[in-house]
Amino acid sequence: MNKYVKWTLIGLLILGVLWAASFFIKSNTKSITDYKTHKPFISSIEKKTVATGKVIPEDEIEIKPQISGIIDKIYLEEGAKVKAGELIATIKVVPNEQALYQARGRVNNAKIALGNSEIDYNRNKTLFDRGVVSAQDFQNIQLAFDQAKLELENAQNDYQIIQRGSAGGSSSANTNIRATVDGTILEIPVEEGDQVIQSNNFNDGTTIASIADLSKMIFEGQVDEGEVGKLAVGMPLKITLGAVQDQELSAKLKFIAPKGIEEAGAVKFKIEGDVEIKEDFMIRAGYSANASLTLEKKDSILVIPEALLQFDRDTNKPYVEIATGEQQFERKDIEIGISDGINVEIVSGLSEDDEVKQWNKTEPVKIGEEEDVNGNEKE
Repeated sequence: MNKYVKWTLIGLLILGVLWAASFFIKSNTKSITDYKTHKPFISSIEKKTVATGKVIPEDEIEIKPQISGIIDKIYLEEGAKVKAGELIATIKVVPNEQALYQARGRVNNAKIALGNSEIDYNRNKTLFDRGVVSAQDFQNIQLAFDQAKLELENAQNDYQIIQRGSAGGSSSANTNIRATVDGTILEIPVEEGDQVIQSNNFNDGTTIASIADLSKMIFEGQVDEGEVGKLAVGMPLKITLGAVQDQELSAKLKFIAPKGIEEAGAVKFKIEGDVEIKEDFMIRAGYSANASLTLEKKDSILVIPEALLQFDRDTNKPYVEIATGEQQFERKDIEIGISDGINVEIVSGLSEDDEVKQWNKTEPVKIGEEEDVNGNEKE
């Protein structure tokens, strides 16, 4: 019986030794955290925002007809440079049947009236020559005859205008569509044979062509309501074009909308800026563009990487942890200023000599491990 007790105790002792050895090994190979530190430094910070939009002509003129009809001939193409008064297209008139009938009737009435006036004039002229009719009466008859001739001429001109669009095919006829300004033809949205409607008080009419001066371009974009209060007319803009990656254009802010527009739950404000066009560079109307605006800039200020900041859960105030010894840190409340998303200004709470804990990046090191002269771990 004593023999069994003896071997039992020996077995328990061996198990105890093995357990103690295992516990000692695990406790001595437990990882600890080695935190890196960074010192504040002097730098400059620019707080910028980017407005998305497009580059468009400052003024775009739409050419519309003064008479309804069908496009007879188009003489120019999109992209052509034009001078004011240059012929773009001609219109073939499709007259209104009722108006044409009334004008024809007016011409016929004028012919009848002129015939009667001519007979009366010839009869009274003979009497006037014989001294039977007084000079005053003859002058009234002659006036009526001249008025009848003028009425016929006016009626015939009106009939031609309704039928052909012009009286005698003058160069200023309504059927001739001409450029009203110097510039480049951006678009001709009609084709030969298309029917067009004249511009009047009741409708805008059909656009024959749109013309703009491509040397006078503006940037039109939108900014968020949180940034519009920091903008001011005259601020410089840097314009980058989506279609031309290696070009950057300068511009000046000239307009900030007084009223915002809500889009997808956010309020946006329209802005415009005059773009400086280079002589050897052509910008096409409608290029998508981004405008970079500097909202705030500070030079030679104390900064730290924004990734080093921590925020109190209760007050949401910023703080950092600074080194007080070997891998020992204490909390330090600080006051911050502007940020560019990478670095943040330190207004108070830190100096250039402080070492700030990089809390979000760690390196595990095992106790009991050594490193050789090359920095490689060895057992």
